[in-house]
Amino acid sequence: MDEALLRSLTPAVLGILVRRGADFAAAEDAVQDALVEAVRVWPEDPPRDPKGWLVTVAWRRFLDATRAETARRRREDLVDAEPEQGLAPDTDDTLQLYFLCAHPSLTPSSVVALTLRAVGGLTTRQIAQAYLVPEATMAQRISRAKKTVGDVRLDQPGDVATVLRVLYLVFNEGYSGDLDLAAEAIRLTRQLAAAIDHPEVAGLLALMLLHHARRASRTTAGGSLVPLAEQDRGRWDTTLIAEGVEILQAALAQDRLGEFQAQAAIAALHADAPAAEETDWVQIVEWYDELLALTDSPVVRLNRAVAVGEADGPRAGLKALAELNETLPRYSAVAAYLHERDGDRQTAAKLYTEAAGKASNLAEREFLTRQAARLNN
Repeated sequence: MDEALLRSLTPAVLGILVRRGADFAAAEDAVQDALVEAVRVWPEDPPRDPKGWLVTVAWRRFLDATRAETARRRREDLVDAEPEQGLAPDTDDTLQLYFLCAHPSLTPSSVVALTLRAVGGLTTRQIAQAYLVPEATMAQRISRAKKTVGDVRLDQPGDVATVLRVLYLVFNEGYSGDLDLAAEAIRLTRQLAAAIDHPEVAGLLALMLLHHARRASRTTAGGSLVPLAEQDRGRWDTTLIAEGVEILQAALAQDRLGEFQAQAAIAALHADAPAAEETDWVQIVEWYDELLALTDSPVVRLNRAVAVGEADGPRAGLKALAELNETLPRYSAVAAYLHERDGDRQTAAKLYTEAAGKASNLAEREFLTRQAARLNN
């Protein structure tokens, strides 16, 4: 396989798709899919016209993705158009599609990636960022998943845990990313909670509601990020918070703790504090310990280091942070915050600058850059 040839053809193929009417992000995603297919096919069946082959395959992938997105929006429009009264149920087939994509022939990671791409409407790049893997790796994973399910009947629905993972990632992308998918994720999770009595389904719904309740206060009118400690708590949606806490309490009462319930408990403690300085950080650290026992996730360990820094002081937080890999996303930002709290402004400023260079979106990059500038003045 001539990788140099593929790299040299990529800009031209991308330009052709854009000129044909594809928006840049969708064209980029389609070209990535075509490159993955080329890596798979060309060694055994090299094309006579590599550029033409890539254009054809990429354009087909773009059309497929566009049709899928159009169908998804049509389903949402139909739900919005349903009458408020009558016998018609407030549901559609989107949730069923989530379950069908969670096919037993696929690995859990492939299920999530495929569903986010085919049903959730996320790009390969967004999914890769959520999974903390390179975009090319995620593109290959999605391509393999498509090939696997291409030869089987999608009549064996997957398990609830996998679908919950997909819904959680869709919500997170909608909550903090470029696409507004949070409301859709909440809608589908409500449907699932109404259909089955499962404490983790309830835990996820509670977690979504508690996070969504703070959404209006997370950014300024100009789109700048506002840290949790500086948010106007008067703008938090107390109705959503009350609903989330009630749902969480009912789930915890079943004594079948799962990771979504533990995360929701942490969110509830933040929501319960009248002011940032009244946050019960000791109890939050205890819930992070419960969460680590369930997941052993490096991201959870990173968040726990922040909580330890608040509960036991910045030196304790830095000690917890030192046990983690420095390549973790937001590691530098956490280190900067803890060093600043410890009084080391010079190191904090350097780390904020470093974190800004690694930020995954513009709002986060601008926030971290302002933090570095503030300490350098």
